[in-house]
Amino acid sequence: MIQEVYIIDDKRELIENLKLAFKNDKEYKFKTVGTDNLEEALRNIPSLIIIDEDTAQMDILELCGKIRADEDNSITPIIVITSNKDRMHRIDILKTHVEYFIKKPIDEEYLYYTIKNITSLMYINRRVSPLTGLPGNVQIQAEMKKRLLNKEKFAIMYFDLDNFKAYNDVYGFANGDEIIKFTAKVILKNVHNIENSDNFVGHIGGDDFVAIVGETDYDKVCQDIIAEFDNEAVEFYNEEDVERGYVEVANRKGIIEQFPLTSISIGVVEVDNKSFKSTLEIGEVGAQVKHRAKTIMGSTYVINRRKF
Repeated sequence: MIQEVYIIDDKRELIENLKLAFKNDKEYKFKTVGTDNLEEALRNIPSLIIIDEDTAQMDILELCGKIRADEDNSITPIIVITSNKDRMHRIDILKTHVEYFIKKPIDEEYLYYTIKNITSLMYINRRVSPLTGLPGNVQIQAEMKKRLLNKEKFAIMYFDLDNFKAYNDVYGFANGDEIIKFTAKVILKNVHNIENSDNFVGHIGGDDFVAIVGETDYDKVCQDIIAEFDNEAVEFYNEEDVERGYVEVANRKGIIEQFPLTSISIGVVEVDNKSFKSTLEIGEVGAQVKHRAKTIMGSTYVINRRKF
């Protein structure tokens, strides 16, 4: 996943050194803005914000307070770099909930590992499903909101497994977890196969996944995911169930019911700033589109295309 780091530096001196230090870390993207363009950084909800106090044209306490007051960046980590060695100044900055205070001259290796460790810790603790290793709801919402605020054209793909509860009832939760991990791998492989993409895959929870993709051939992506899923999902069943094409589960009254093998339903919502104003609106339409897909037997997809 891309780790986007914004540098608040009115003289734009720090970014080149950081780009050089991270030249082999392709998942990191560094952008620099002046204090007069702070809103750009906040709008993009970065993984980390670095402030060079010496060049900032705003009081550092006011600047940090402004970042923390922004709802979407209330927990975004902040590093302040400064030549001010006064202890009380450092304490005052830390009181504004800044995570790290680094004194100049900068030890570049120290800064490198500080950035790596902060972003890694935040990613693991707040944004990752322990089962699939994929970003969870916090980052899913942040990605959607960022693209809306930047008026990008993109699509949200909602994934859901059909008859998954029946599978769990027959084969147990441990095997169910294996199908969920398999599903994550199939989605990741096909979504990230698109060249020059800034695509995103998240795990809402259980058997629900989300992908956020730029403008592309959604039909092909959905078809490839379905083909791979249907071809390999049968490996999670015994030969008898595969041959029959269904599993048998006793309901609450003890009556045996038949459920088809697990399939995947995909609902796709094309998004731009003309059609949607909030992530809630997208989610509502996404639920409707995914429901339409689930009413069709077997693995399938439905696309809600933009209307101008």
